[in-house]
Amino acid sequence: MDTPIFTLERGTAPLLISLPHDGSTIPDDIAARMLPTARGSVDTDWHVGQLYAPLAKVLGASLLRPAMSRYVVDLNRPADGHALYPGRRETGLLPTMGFDGAPLYPDGAEPDAAETGRRVDAFWRPYHQALQDELARLKAEHGRVVLWEGHSIRSVVPMLFDGRLPDFNLGTADGASCGAALQQRLAARLAGQDGYTYVVNGRFKGGYITRQYGCPAEGVQAVQLELAQCNYMDEDTLAYRPELAAPVQALIGELLRGCLDAA
Repeated sequence: MDTPIFTLERGTAPLLISLPHDGSTIPDDIAARMLPTARGSVDTDWHVGQLYAPLAKVLGASLLRPAMSRYVVDLNRPADGHALYPGRRETGLLPTMGFDGAPLYPDGAEPDAAETGRRVDAFWRPYHQALQDELARLKAEHGRVVLWEGHSIRSVVPMLFDGRLPDFNLGTADGASCGAALQQRLAARLAGQDGYTYVVNGRFKGGYITRQYGCPAEGVQAVQLELAQCNYMDEDTLAYRPELAAPVQALIGELLRGCLDAA
């Protein structure tokens, strides 16, 4: 397979932007076993790389992006597959259904435990090793670092939440993954604008990466931002809409600058 597992653009600032659901590639051998409706990887965090790459360059942040779809393996789930939100429906480490609840595989073709292990070793572990190594490099250089998890999702997903999702969904694992001062700074910036709705530690409190790597006492703070996709793209055609994206990108840039100030 010629497609790289991930790309890492190393920066000089104490900020690492991770986009674990940015990839949409599904290897041919996996796609051949999936239902035709699943092969388009419709639950990708579409265009988050387009939102964040210019910001990372301007701010000097490192940027980590996978090539593979979350349908191959979900990089924001624990490798042992335990639930992030017990009692709620989730798509899991190796998803067998999409956010619409529809199956990704024909009956009997779902990946088994052996295949799960192979995909974790081939795709999950390299991404997380790169993430750990880059956090360690930046922390060694600066003494502290902020990890920013960039995500997006359709604004209405009945399987996951009721009604329409707020525009900006900030997650800090209920304050455990970053210091109180950083959370307050980011929340104050969101409260100071009136273009978008927002919530802090609502339905999306931060996934596995935020919870696993955020350790303020050790100089690593982690924040997740889940965006409602309708604010920067057409959710039906999946087309990026620059005129919508520009103010979203500007506000994200202000939040990232707040992270650098804290770091």
